Amino acid sequence: MSEIIIKNESQIEGVRRSSKLAGETLNFIEPFVKAGVTTAFLDEKIEEFIVNYGAIPATKGYNGYPKSSCISLNEVVCHGIPSENTILKEGDILNIDVTTILDGYYGDTSRMFTIGEVSPKAKDLIEVTKHCLDLGLKQVQPGNYFGNIGFVISRYAKAKGCSVVFEFCGHGVGLNFHESPQVDHAARKNSGEKMKPGMIFTIEPMINSGRPSTVIDKNDGWTARTVDNKLSAQFEHTVLVTKTGFEVLTDVDGNYPIT
Repeated sequence: MSEIIIKNESQIEGVRRSSKLAGETLNFIEPFVKAGVTTAFLDEKIEEFIVNYGAIPATKGYNGYPKSSCISLNEVVCHGIPSENTILKEGDILNIDVTTILDGYYGDTSRMFTIGEVSPKAKDLIEVTKHCLDLGLKQVQPGNYFGNIGFVISRYAKAKGCSVVFEFCGHGVGLNFHESPQVDHAARKNSGEKMKPGMIFTIEPMINSGRPSTVIDKNDGWTARTVDNKLSAQFEHTVLVTKTGFEVLTDVDGNYPIT
């Protein structure tokens, strides 16, 4: 991997604005996420929202990816391609993942949505996954090791009877879609490089109710499903290492005070 980019103040502000738009995109789409709509419809609304703000959906055309968001239902771990054939129904859980390019800067975030009443197992998995993200974020501070993010996430997930996807990870972001470092969600304590102020990256744990392995759809080359068809959940934020702690750049609801 290449060297981790330390962003300057101007770059940080650019990433902050793009990240804010990404977070606002998820808030915008929430009322449309309901039974009977297609994931293609949601994707169209997402693209319209992003473009209306003078930005670009980063996924569209990225390595041939055809849509403006990733929408992953139930056993799909990540990179689910929105489709006219995929209609949301009662009991579904889904992750919507958006990345914006605003004035050349990237912001990346995702969250879980539920359709009507979902199973207790699905509720528990979503709660565990959200807490995994929160635990990972609390590890972000100057001088701490990147491996400690994955260490606390995997320890908690396993204690709750879940598994951590290891085939996909978080990553540096901001000036490019994917930068160094690789942010693993299962890692040894005190492993990896040390965090420094000005680093920006995603934490995006993918937690499975069954086995951790995934299989890629051979037809589309993107959709990653759990190997045992059991449920998967994911939450993602873009985070900045500050001089004293962290700032969650994609947090538009004030859930994470700047430290």
